[in-house]
Amino acid sequence: MKITHVFFDLDRTLWDFDLNSYNTLLDIFHDFSLKDKGIKDPVFFIEQYIKINESLWGLYRDDLITKEDLRSRRFYQTLQEYSIQDLQLAKDIGDAYVKNSPLQTVLFPHTIEILTYLKKKYSLSIITNGFEEVQHIKLKASAIDHFFDHVVTSEAVDVKKPNPIIFQYALDKAKVSAKSSIMIGDDLPVDILGAKSMGMSHVFFNPKKNSHSQKIDFEISCLSDLKNIL
Repeated sequence: MKITHVFFDLDRTLWDFDLNSYNTLLDIFHDFSLKDKGIKDPVFFIEQYIKINESLWGLYRDDLITKEDLRSRRFYQTLQEYSIQDLQLAKDIGDAYVKNSPLQTVLFPHTIEILTYLKKKYSLSIITNGFEEVQHIKLKASAIDHFFDHVVTSEAVDVKKPNPIIFQYALDKAKVSAKSSIMIGDDLPVDILGAKSMGMSHVFFNPKKNSHSQKIDFEISCLSDLKNIL
């Protein structure tokens, strides 16, 4: 059956989450004068935060902690690595991060080019595990919101990829069948195997060329390679 609808993940697929987050954290380090509080190395501080954040995100994806737990704990635990027991500071930093990170606008190379190309041929939508309000801000600030007919977030559906419920919700919202759809994402178990379980075609975006043993439909390391597939 012919593909009529293309679903994209957002973070680390179109929007460069790692670089945008790094830039925000670097600003936070300076804005909150963390060097004066005994945190001498901003790069190491960011590395500590990333480890803690990824661990907490894993718990969040498995529904073991809430969104509020995630947001309140990640900076507090990072500050604890430096023996800073300051709940208010952690909250203020967390608020600044949530406010400023979505306003960053670094996209992966060829994002605008490939979305422009695909929009002429297909309907486009987003399926993301990110938070509802944050993901819409990212799309608008990066000036790519107009490419997408639908934006489906796990928070709105109340289940996260790879749960089939969120994929089915997105298919129903777009009024399209799984066999007429293709999913493009960077997370092999979450995006790609989730889509595969639904009978959707799929493209694994793997810019770092990480090795794996999964049998998948397509794999690319640059978004421009989509022109060879779609």
